[in-house]
Amino acid sequence: MAGKSSQSNNRGTDLFGMFVSGKIKEYHTAQFAAPFTSSGLTATGGVISDYTSGSDVYRAHIFTSTGTFDVTAPGGFGNTVEYLVVAGGGGGGASGGGAGGYRTNVVGATSGGGGSAEASFPVSTSPGSYTVTVGSGGVGNSPFGSNATNGNNSVFGPITSTGGGYGARTNAVGNPGGSGGGGFADNSAGHPGGTGTANQGYAGGNVITNARGGGGGGAGSVGGNSNQTPLGGNGGSGVASTIDGSSTTRAGGGGSYNGSTGSAGGGNGAGVGGGGNATFSTGSGGGGGLDFQGGNGGSGIVVVRYQIAQLTATAKASGGAISYYGGKTIHTFTSSGTFATASNWSAGNIEYVVIGGGGAGGWGTGDDGHGGGGSGAYRTGTTPIGAHPVSTSIQVGAGAAFKGYPAGTGTPSYFGTPITAPGGGSGGSGPGNGIGGGSGGGGSASGPTASGGTGSGNAYPGTIGTTPSAGWGNDGGGAPPGGVNGGGGGGGGGAAANGSDGQGPALPGGIGGAGIQLPSTFRDPASTVGAPGPTSAPTPNGYDTSGKYWVAGGGGGGTWGYAGPREQAGGGGAPNGNSYAGASMGSIKQQPQPSPINAINALENTGSGGGGGAGNEMTEGVGSSGGSGIVLIAYPS
Repeated sequence: MAGKSSQSNNRGTDLFGMFVSGKIKEYHTAQFAAPFTSSGLTATGGVISDYTSGSDVYRAHIFTSTGTFDVTAPGGFGNTVEYLVVAGGGGGGASGGGAGGYRTNVVGATSGGGGSAEASFPVSTSPGSYTVTVGSGGVGNSPFGSNATNGNNSVFGPITSTGGGYGARTNAVGNPGGSGGGGFADNSAGHPGGTGTANQGYAGGNVITNARGGGGGGAGSVGGNSNQTPLGGNGGSGVASTIDGSSTTRAGGGGSYNGSTGSAGGGNGAGVGGGGNATFSTGSGGGGGLDFQGGNGGSGIVVVRYQIAQLTATAKASGGAISYYGGKTIHTFTSSGTFATASNWSAGNIEYVVIGGGGAGGWGTGDDGHGGGGSGAYRTGTTPIGAHPVSTSIQVGAGAAFKGYPAGTGTPSYFGTPITAPGGGSGGSGPGNGIGGGSGGGGSASGPTASGGTGSGNAYPGTIGTTPSAGWGNDGGGAPPGGVNGGGGGGGGGAAANGSDGQGPALPGGIGGAGIQLPSTFRDPASTVGAPGPTSAPTPNGYDTSGKYWVAGGGGGGTWGYAGPREQAGGGGAPNGNSYAGASMGSIKQQPQPSPINAINALENTGSGGGGGAGNEMTEGVGSSGGSGIVLIAYPS
């Protein structure tokens, strides 16, 4: 089952922004045609979005993955910052998962659980380094018997938001968390929802005897109760914030299963009942699955903002986070939205990069490794945008969640419907071949000889430039027949980037196919767009040797029974035990039986593939989800 795209998290009204980590410069009008002069704090980290509220210009640092917020110099508007810290949502059980804890100190705003905005937060400059951890969402319960898991905490310096509680299974109380998971019932008694954390979220819904599951608690209200056999409870509501420049509601509770329609509500990015996955970067809970697979919770988000300037001019277009580099204005969409021209727009060509969501790693039965997920297709080129007004829909594809059987493919990304990059194929689930996609998933070693999935993209020739309409993509690696073997690596978007074949017997899984580096237009030295990669570049090229800006790597294949060094199959073309382009390494289950090493989800906004699982279902070496895609747009400032 593929994950959802992030259309509910639209920052399309931002006026200004920078995708920055590293030294921020002051962007004077004469230097890069930026429409303001910054005199606020000098700080780095995350996706930076500059926007106006009245005549005031704010800078928001948006973290959708773990990083560091570094303050290096004071500014003319004081040294306090405002924050929003949302933890990962809980996984859905038979009932809905609870939302991740929701904490904020934005003046006049409301924290989760009905709490008031927290105290002001002065930052230091000697030094002023604050760790930012973005919690991942909890995993939904397996139809084969395993419980769901809580979401993971999100942290900004001393501020910690608690992961959402998982939804209960039969004859169980919902788990506590930032917001609590919904309760469930057996044939003799009902059970309450889990409790929420004070000033972070609400409790999950309660259940009476013989009723369906309760809804997961949300940051804005308690989860709905279930008082009838056919009807599950709705998830609790989320809370809205404008801290990143537009009003976005996050941290909703997962809905529970509804016997008449198959779903009950779970708004604000939460999963609907029947096993719906929550949207990434919302901190919302996964949908309850009753006797089906529960939905995964959404990953959290951390946003930090402060005033930097007074408005002096207007931008040519809106949408996404906007930065200025090399004489170009760059719009970075990390979630779905709209690219809309302003009244001062002049018709001309824009440059774009569109990457689909990555495929999930495979999982299944058998004492073998399963396939790594393929990367989303990678498209780049130029296209004309006519005279104002022009409004173009942007979809950022979700990475496929590691759940369900077989594993899911990534969601497409697009810049308007003509420019589409398909999502990556999933790794083979044992027994089975890899699934095709932008790049194909690797085959599973559980069963007969398995082939890798076919990439729908063209084979990349090695020189950065305009792609054909299918984009770049490659095939997944194959796997030998069952018998303690490794799964195939997922295909990547780079040169010679087929996933390598799994090995056996008792040998590692295949390495995921290599990623690709973004074009030079989007390689702002202060930016964290993309992920680390190799520091040596193939020739002929167009690459640099910074080791930054890499995307679209294939996930590594899972390994089962390998008796050598504890090294996972590498992701994104990296050697074993390493990962490039944000791709995930494969999981590993060794003999004799030490604890397994589970694959880690591919990084959001890279389009890279998840790592393959190893062994039976989700109980031995657990595989991982693919990374969401990204859309980049650039034009002369």
